[in-house]
Amino acid sequence: MGIKKYPPITPARRFYTVVKLEGVPKREPYKPLLVIKKSKAGRNNLGRITAKYRGGGEKRYYRIIDFKRDKYDIPAKVVSIEYDPNRTAWIALVCYQDGEYRYIIAPDGLQIGDTIISTKDKEIPIKIGNAMPLRFIPVGVEIHNLQLYPNYPSYIARAAGTSCQILAKEEEYAIVKLPSGEIRKFYLDCMATIGKVSKPEHKDMTIGKAGRKRHMGRRPRTRAVAMNPIDHPMGGGEGRSHGGRHPTSETGVLAKGKKTRKKGKSSDKFILQRRK
Repeated sequence: MGIKKYPPITPARRFYTVVKLEGVPKREPYKPLLVIKKSKAGRNNLGRITAKYRGGGEKRYYRIIDFKRDKYDIPAKVVSIEYDPNRTAWIALVCYQDGEYRYIIAPDGLQIGDTIISTKDKEIPIKIGNAMPLRFIPVGVEIHNLQLYPNYPSYIARAAGTSCQILAKEEEYAIVKLPSGEIRKFYLDCMATIGKVSKPEHKDMTIGKAGRKRHMGRRPRTRAVAMNPIDHPMGGGEGRSHGGRHPTSETGVLAKGKKTRKKGKSSDKFILQRRK
């Protein structure tokens, strides 16, 4: 894996970089695990725009990913490592001994031909790609694809290059440091996968040109100070004016530094140290 740069034959190509999946034979996605992904273009069920500046982009199929890793105690062999247009990390197609195929988030260092396994109630080797509850994972090990609550799909540390670290264990909880820097308690029965997520070079990739964002389904963004007063609180005025107020969102919420997270939520008891 590595970042590929292009010869600067055009102004856009001068800074255009991509992360290449090297040393892996290219293959078509596994069709039984594909579903059509319909473009919403930022609209809700009433057809009204709720997320601005979205639309267009390439048509995509959604790959059904196994976030639960709930096929326990059956070894699986890695068949291929593939690109997924819906996420930043690579994905791996694995084949279980009973013949079932599933997609998983590919950990960094996983190779074609490797054997992985997941378990619920017994110890297995601490090996990249193996999934198990936090109670069986030693302190200090890097993990990803972490469940927020037992038997839920995994939501934590799924983006390219991210990982969590187990800091300690006490009674029924494990204390885990998240990619954001937040330190939080998780139940020991929450499942996690060993290793960090693949494609750590993603953060160093340069988009290079506006047209590439259009392929991703992102439309041009209008600056707030260039709008009319009816469209944005910072619009209007004579010359380059921002209305004499601090930067805000379209709904008037302060945009630089104001805390917007609600206090008193049910999850507060699990958080030991807030993110920076």
